[in-house]
Amino acid sequence: MIIPLTSTILSYVLALVGIAFFTLIERKFLGYFQLRKGPNKPILIGLPVPFADAIKLFLKEQNKPTKANKTPFLLAPVLRLSLAIII
Repeated sequence: MIIPLTSTILSYVLALVGIAFFTLIERKFLGYFQLRKGPNKPILIGLPVPFADAIKLFLKEQNKPTKANKTPFLLAPVLRLSLAIII
């Protein structure tokens, strides 16, 4: 039971890291297309940029509606990300 769970978690993490670096490459190409440098300014040729984006996403202030049901409101992004990864 531990091996399939570990394999699944490892697959999810590798998929997320792959997507992060795909967005980095996309930003670099868009920067070159627009005749600008792109995300090359940070340390190590822009490699920390996807991780900084992820940290910013999770630490960003979220507004929660006061009269909404909080459980579906908080679980909707998790469900959306899970479905995107599964597909």
